[in-house]
Amino acid sequence: MNFKIVQTQSCIACEAQKIKIILMKTLLTILFALFISFSFGQPIDSLKLTDSEIPTGYSKSDKLLCVTPHASSFYTQTDLYESFLGKVTKKEFQSFEKKGDKGSILYFEFEKEFNGQMFLEGLLWGRDSKPTKSEPDEYFAKGNILVIWSFNLKSEIKQVSKTKATSFLH
Repeated sequence: MNFKIVQTQSCIACEAQKIKIILMKTLLTILFALFISFSFGQPIDSLKLTDSEIPTGYSKSDKLLCVTPHASSFYTQTDLYESFLGKVTKKEFQSFEKKGDKGSILYFEFEKEFNGQMFLEGLLWGRDSKPTKSEPDEYFAKGNILVIWSFNLKSEIKQVSKTKATSFLH
């Protein structure tokens, strides 16, 4: 009888140890996945301007304030362009206003590398192939990230954001 009790207690202890090991492996896997998602999966959040980076006089807006209809339609109707630009997995915007300057920064994360520069330039600028006073939108693409600034040409906040984005993505 004593042998059976000892054997049963031993088996229970072994099973408890196995469960502990499985739980530890699961916990470590979850923690690793969270670390990876926060380290590498949040590029848009890293590009956004923080409150301390916003120049004096600008206020945030929750409205899309693109200065051209081209940038606005690209943001609101991204699904129209997916067949040749690729699938957008995440998009967000930040809008700012100041007397004499308002606009939006558009952030896109694509499933694969963004290779639609030629199309985007045609959409944003037409035949000019560069920003102009009437078509002042600018963009920067690196890997699967695309940022579009839809502000006037001499916008202070656009310059601050461009500096941050280009240094972060290089």
